[in-house]
Amino acid sequence: MSITINLLPWREARRQRRTQRFYKLLIMMVLLAVGLGLGASQLYQQMLTAQQQRNAHIAQQIERLNSEIADVQRYQASVARLGEQLALFQTLQGERASTVKLFNDIAASVVDGVVYQRLSRSGDRVSVSAMAGNERQVSEQLRQIADMPGLGVPLLSEVASGSDGTSRVFQFEVVQLLPGSEEATP
Repeated sequence: MSITINLLPWREARRQRRTQRFYKLLIMMVLLAVGLGLGASQLYQQMLTAQQQRNAHIAQQIERLNSEIADVQRYQASVARLGEQLALFQTLQGERASTVKLFNDIAASVVDGVVYQRLSRSGDRVSVSAMAGNERQVSEQLRQIADMPGLGVPLLSEVASGSDGTSRVFQFEVVQLLPGSEEATP
C-alpha cells in the first residue's frame, strides 16, 4: 500500500503567499523610498528657505551699511567744505586786518597838500596814484611812507604835471610789511 501525498496545491499556496509577501514588501519599500525622498526634499526645502532668509538678512544689513557709508562720505565732504570755508574765512580775516592796517598807515603818512586818487593792492604790493601841489610835497610824502613801520621803501614810477600846470601827479609802489615778515624791497 502506498500513500501518495500531493504537495502541489500546498506548494502553490505557499508560493502565492511568498509572492504576495514579496509584492507587499516591494510596495512597502517603494512607499518607504517615496516617504524618505519626500522627507529629504522637505528637509532640503527647509534648509534652502533658512539660507534664503539668512541671505535676505545679510542683503538688508549690506544695504543699511552702504547707506551709513554714504552718510559718512557726505559728512566727510561737508567737513572738508567747512574746513575750506574756515580757511577762507581765516584768510579773509587776516586780509581784513591787513587792509585796515594799510589804510591806517597810509592815512597817518599823508602830507598836507597831497591827495590820493587811486590805491590798489595785489597781495602785499600796493600801487598808489596821488596828486601834490609841488615836488617838495611828493618827496615829503615818499619819505613819510618810507618811515611808516608797516610799509616798505616806496618805488616812484612816474611824476607828471597836473592839469593846472603847477600840481604834480605821481605814482609809486610800496610793499606792505606784514607782522613777522622782513622788510622787502620792491
